[in-house]
Amino acid sequence: MSEAIVDNTAQQRYELQVDGSTAYVAYSRGPGTVTLIHTIVPDALAGHGIGSRLAKFVLDDARSRGEKVIVKCSFIAAYLKRHPEYADLVLA
Repeated sequence: MSEAIVDNTAQQRYELQVDGSTAYVAYSRGPGTVTLIHTIVPDALAGHGIGSRLAKFVLDDARSRGEKVIVKCSFIAAYLKRHPEYADLVLA
């Protein structure tokens, strides 16, 4: 799967379009932080690792920007439990 994840700053979400459907992570940025609000993966895309791919991209992007992450999204929180290498990004 080679579709690109894009940061749609106008809608404050990272998006991945696959087969006419859009999966996304909604966020809000503040000084030095990004709050991850909600992850949506349409039913048509469920079970293909799309959510995990988005989560990894979002966290890697936060790291590259030097941002800390505030997690409001249950999917991202679950991803972080499985991927402790991102624990340093999370603000308690």
